Amino acid sequence: MRAWKTVVRRWSGACKDSGMSTAEYAVGTIAAAAFAGLLFKIVTSSQVKTMLLQIIEKALNLAG
Repeated sequence: MRAWKTVVRRWSGACKDSGMSTAEYAVGTIAAAAFAGLLFKIVTSSQVKTMLLQIIEKALNLAG
């Protein structure tokens, strides 16, 4: 019985803080969503669209 208590004590001590808490998940999710929104806004801007279209046209002209 004493050995069992020692095993349980060691195991519970080793698993005190493993992983993120719910609040940390929430903050991480909000940060990821904000970054995705910013990236979407940049990629859909007219300057980036023009640049991407130029790159695609140049690649098609080189291939064809």
